[in-house]
Amino acid sequence: MQGEPEVAVLRLGHRPGRDGRMTTHVGLTARALGADRVLLTSSTQAKETIEDITGRFGGPFSAELTDSPKATIRDWPGVVVHLTMYGERVQDVEEEIREAHGTDPVLVVVGAEKVPFDVYEAADWNVGVTNQPHSEVAGLAVFLDRLFEGRELDREWADADQRVVPMATGKRVESADDE
Repeated sequence: MQGEPEVAVLRLGHRPGRDGRMTTHVGLTARALGADRVLLTSSTQAKETIEDITGRFGGPFSAELTDSPKATIRDWPGVVVHLTMYGERVQDVEEEIREAHGTDPVLVVVGAEKVPFDVYEAADWNVGVTNQPHSEVAGLAVFLDRLFEGRELDREWADADQRVVPMATGKRVESADDE
């Protein structure tokens, strides 16, 4: 979020035919819940969709492709948080991670396929939002909300062409031309 060190999300892996929507949803969740950018190891379609949403609903946020995720993790200039159901409980480490984020950029690693053990070793924290099977999108959403303590929910979006109008019932999207 603006004024804080960067938070980036690395989507590690992508299973064609299975993960198209899931990879896109990792990126959209990262954007909506306060991250600054998402790094994708493949899937130009997901990148294009995320860029389209950012163009219409505002930013700043970027989606990038990387062909060397291990180098991204190894060379990250801050702390690395790997989300896994096998990790430490988020409620036990969130304060420590928040303190580190006060001074250092955070890379949040979200797996797709089986994550290599060296990612577990390279991470500063292996974090589970629950130790039960669950969606990586849900894990990312819970983690980012805990990291930002809910501040991301009041974020203002720059250069938005469209915005959703909160309503008790129904759907309403305003265009910048409507204002």
